[in-house]
Amino acid sequence: MVRASHPRFDELKLREFCDEAEAKRGDQRRARGRALFCAAAALGVEPLAGHPVALALDATTLGTRFTVLAISVVDRGCAIPVALTILPANQPHAWRCEWLHMLRQLRPAIPQAWTVMVLADRGLYAGWLFRRLARLGGHPFLRINAGGTFRPDPPATYRPLRSFVPQPGTRGQGTGTAFKRPQRRLRCTLRARWEEGYADPWLIRTDVPPAASAAGWYGLRAWIEPGVKVTKRAGWQWQRTRMTAPQRAARLWLAVAVATLWLLSVGGAVEEAIPASTLLDVSAALASQRRQRRATRLHLVNIFRRGWMLILVALLDQAPWQLGAFVPEPWPTPQTSDGSVAIPDSGVLHEVAA
Repeated sequence: MVRASHPRFDELKLREFCDEAEAKRGDQRRARGRALFCAAAALGVEPLAGHPVALALDATTLGTRFTVLAISVVDRGCAIPVALTILPANQPHAWRCEWLHMLRQLRPAIPQAWTVMVLADRGLYAGWLFRRLARLGGHPFLRINAGGTFRPDPPATYRPLRSFVPQPGTRGQGTGTAFKRPQRRLRCTLRARWEEGYADPWLIRTDVPPAASAAGWYGLRAWIEPGVKVTKRAGWQWQRTRMTAPQRAARLWLAVAVATLWLLSVGGAVEEAIPASTLLDVSAALASQRRQRRATRLHLVNIFRRGWMLILVALLDQAPWQLGAFVPEPWPTPQTSDGSVAIPDSGVLHEVAA
């Protein structure tokens, strides 16, 4: 027989979960605070072993109260935070130290044999981030602004980035040097792609050779948006919090990250078990109506919502809880000129000497 604990005691334990380590009762519970971060990071990445892992760097806000810097694993149309920093909003700050600190903390959770692609939007394309990601063994895949210049190999003059994709429907790629100023010059691969119907091209800077990468990989970064959405109004309703201390909000996000991991593992395992013959064939619709949202919505039910419903039904039926399992979707791999599939060199977030 399970003895029910006192409701007041459970309430105090739940409250202490959002306390910083120094505010907890007992030495063991204080020491556990720092370890929870690494546990969540390992849980978020480990089920994807054997497949390329896509990490997305992104910043979001909660009104005028918090700014959240998050590194998330993106998979199956959603995102799982595995490292985060919460700062007061509306305070000018470079964030450089915070990003580097999170990358160092995440490093031990990623085995050395894995391929890691690190995706970031135009607000995070600085040369220092590119160099540090490469030193750590990851593959930066950073979108840059169209106002810069690039000097392709063999050495030639610097050209505006727009010249590589002058109009919709064009693509470009190649190795070369970014930035004119000597102290900022950076050897990299440039991938450019401008699809019909879009206002701006994708200009991607990476260290992966052109034959072993594809500009379309950057589309995986868009999955960070559903991840933020389920944290707020589409899931955990974080926008209703009354917290004002960033340290306590960070601990609440830790609980949200672990819960999101659970729901996505349950929903993803069930979705993977659905026979492909029962799914809607949208290939014809994609060819003729590329810009219609209905044609590109391949996940008929969001896996977060699917996992939520399955766990809720199990609770109502007093059935055993489902644990689920991660089954990553196939990684989009480019093909070389001879038709073979090209895979990036394995990399991992492990720092090496400068």
